[in-house]
Amino acid sequence: MKNPSNHPYRPGQREFFYLGIIVFAIFADWQKFWGIVPYPEWGSLILTLIGGFPIFKEAFLHLLARQMTMELSMVIAIIAALTIGEHRTALVITFFVTLAGVLEKMTMDRGRHAIKNLLVYLPAQALAKRNGQAIVVARKDLAIGDIVIVKPGERIAVDGKVMTGSSFVDQAAITGESLPVEKAVGSSVFAGTINQSGMLEIVADRIGRDTAFGKIIEAVEKAERSKAPIQKTADRLAGYLVYFAFVCAALTFLWGHNIKDTISVIIVAGACGVAAGTPLAIVGAIGQAARQGSIIKGGLYLEALGRLDTVVLDKTGTLTLGTPEVSDVITFNGQDEKDILTAAATAERFSEHSLGKAILRRAQQMAVAVVDPEGFRAVPGKGIICQSHGQKIIVGKEKFLKENQIDFGNIKDFDGQPVSVWVARAGRLLGAIRVEDKIRPNTVEAIQSLKELGIKVILLTGDNWAVGRRVATALGIANLEADLLPEEKLSRINQLVLEGKTVAMVGDGINDAPALSAATIGVAMGSGTDVARESADVLLIGNDLLKFVETLKLAKRCQRIIRFNFAGTLLVDGIGVVLATLGYLNPILAAFIHVSSELVFILNSARLLPYPKPA
Repeated sequence: MKNPSNHPYRPGQREFFYLGIIVFAIFADWQKFWGIVPYPEWGSLILTLIGGFPIFKEAFLHLLARQMTMELSMVIAIIAALTIGEHRTALVITFFVTLAGVLEKMTMDRGRHAIKNLLVYLPAQALAKRNGQAIVVARKDLAIGDIVIVKPGERIAVDGKVMTGSSFVDQAAITGESLPVEKAVGSSVFAGTINQSGMLEIVADRIGRDTAFGKIIEAVEKAERSKAPIQKTADRLAGYLVYFAFVCAALTFLWGHNIKDTISVIIVAGACGVAAGTPLAIVGAIGQAARQGSIIKGGLYLEALGRLDTVVLDKTGTLTLGTPEVSDVITFNGQDEKDILTAAATAERFSEHSLGKAILRRAQQMAVAVVDPEGFRAVPGKGIICQSHGQKIIVGKEKFLKENQIDFGNIKDFDGQPVSVWVARAGRLLGAIRVEDKIRPNTVEAIQSLKELGIKVILLTGDNWAVGRRVATALGIANLEADLLPEEKLSRINQLVLEGKTVAMVGDGINDAPALSAATIGVAMGSGTDVARESADVLLIGNDLLKFVETLKLAKRCQRIIRFNFAGTLLVDGIGVVLATLGYLNPILAAFIHVSSELVFILNSARLLPYPKPA
């Protein structure tokens, strides 16, 4: 697509040219009517054909494609008016239809422009080292491996790693983090983020569309081009309305043999603003969501969000910060805290689980020596088995340890507080470790807002019931299922979908990817894994669940607007046809009603367009 600033015409200028011809023709016809300037009758005919060229062209193309559209019905009405000598009527009809087309194009262009404005987050140029010299290079000419110099206050043009320098970078556009992140040698940086303080030299790993921000833009553009099922319904309805207009026109002519009434029926029944208003509403909602930090990957998912009735939430990384810390180490059988941490940290040495990382951090703080385990085996959702110094270590859930013949005796959770990990060595229970994760800010408000929208909220977690219950109680979630393996989460999602529920699954981890794919709508947190983000249908930039709530409200508002346009179109057509059949509408008045109603529906949809951000 060409850059509008380099294009010889402004968007819509060609349409304004044809509209100007029609206005001139009407003005000349008015001069003739009052006897001011002599004007040949054929002049109106010629100017009508020239000014109405876009309408005739669209009608011809639709006719070749065997599509019954509004343009085709308007062309038939214009030709009929010219045939019976009603040149002034043909002019006015052409004017109204052309005016509606110009306004529709301008409004749609504004919606698409709002989406393309996301590109302002990427600098057009960058300072790159070439042959030992720093030169200004266009963003499109950057290559992988280039050394890019970023001064304080500038936006970063590539994804890469810091080679020299240190600074703080505002990366809210990518991760949603409200505070700048410190960057030093070896740190990863993202295109579209802002270097705030020191100068950085960055080696480019990914450029253009391959950057994290480029993929976001690509997802939004792809979504804008996609058609939602309701948009296809709107297209079909528009076609049916044209057939309806011709049938009613034929009946009107057979009944009264009045060609003007017949033309009026064709014109007024073409008031199908729903065909224009529906795609505009979808484009506007997707664009506005993107500006607010939610990437909806298609009109299909926008429509599904509008009828959502169930939200399933993962716990770690979604409701909580995902960086748990050890809060307590419980000892049994005369063991001390370091002994338990040694066994647990050895087992978790190669673990990528957040609980394992918390245990390793605690072991490091207490200067516990951690050795590489032997025979390491992780069982997803259950725990770890390994060997160290000839002794078998088992770390994980109570059920997992019992499956491996560890005797618990009368030991249970203490003080009603949940135990995250049990630790056993050489067939003997050593102790337990409590790990706690803080609930994300705004999560309580987000859950309450979901309830107010009439949406059922379910918490599915792989943690034990005590941990899950503590989080569910704090957030006011009544529906909790805990101790779930990844395949059990998937099974639960499938069950809800089979029950006819419209389900959104919100998660951020690798083990959430199957459930995200199985749900009606998969929603990934922006800080989640690449697998989760790729599996999701909606991507939240950052980790604020309130963004998801705002996206839901936007989707439901879009659905209400489209339904209003549907009902309004049918009402206007019904009343208009009756009035035209009874002779209460002439062709000019019918054209005015046609355009007015269409503009009402277009402007109704335009309310979803994002307002430009202040410079």
